[in-house]
Amino acid sequence: MVRTITLNDGKKIPALGWGNMHGEYAIKNCAEALKLGILHIDTAQAYKTEPESTQSMNEAGLKRDQVWVTTKISDFSKTKCTQEDVRRSVTESIERLGYIPDLILLHNPFLAGAGKSVTEFYGYVEELVKDGTLKGCSLGLSNFRPQDIEELMKVATIKPVVNQIEYHPYVLTHLDAVMKLHEQHNIVVQSYGPLTPLVRHPTGGPIKPILTRIAERMSKETGKHVDEAAVLLLWTMQKGAVALTSSSKDERIKAFAETENLPDLSKDEIDEIESAGRKVYFRHYKNHLTRDHPPPDLPQDV
Repeated sequence: MVRTITLNDGKKIPALGWGNMHGEYAIKNCAEALKLGILHIDTAQAYKTEPESTQSMNEAGLKRDQVWVTTKISDFSKTKCTQEDVRRSVTESIERLGYIPDLILLHNPFLAGAGKSVTEFYGYVEELVKDGTLKGCSLGLSNFRPQDIEELMKVATIKPVVNQIEYHPYVLTHLDAVMKLHEQHNIVVQSYGPLTPLVRHPTGGPIKPILTRIAERMSKETGKHVDEAAVLLLWTMQKGAVALTSSSKDERIKAFAETENLPDLSKDEIDEIESAGRKVYFRHYKNHLTRDHPPPDLPQDV
């Protein structure tokens, strides 16, 4: 079973995706993820893994229409950032991939550089959809703060379908304003770093014992080994977000893929994880969402 989420343009995006960021593993491990049923690749110009993403698809023996592919437009701060600059950048991504992606994102709200607004930049990309350069491609955002979304939605003629942000229980309070705008405009969260509480928080924080308890229950009831990471990925997807993850270890890739076949968490379990997560604030990626959008006054752990 492949869980999907319906976007505001009617397309269905796989709810579990492979973040293809690591050059060394961009072919082998991505191909393994695809073979195991994670049919969603998230790449970017900045990752320099667009060609490898397509090669991994070929090595997995999959056709283009079997895999959802997202890429991202990166920094234009050192160029003039004209319509033709953006066209050239997007065309180069298409050439590296070998096809038009399913979804293309603006990697952050600051990529247009000095003298250009993000709304003007987004307008350039909209024109590429309208003139056929990005025919059939959905548009989205990444690392957009509340003020960026508000500014963009005043002028956008093609509604962004997603905003890819760091999303997990320990940033929920900081994301309240972002999530309110997502709900207002039917924008889906794409979560990078969904396992941050487990892999980057010093202790795992207040949700760790909850995840452990749920994992033990699910292991007993399903007869499968279910760990805390699987529970947190389920929580992410059941919150309506796309969960993007990756690993260099074959056993972890297999475990991620098997998450698709696990039963849902109960509503009480989802609420319990959220309630505990809101007691602290812990973010790994601080470059974008905290700029002129102050984090909450919460402890890192309790």
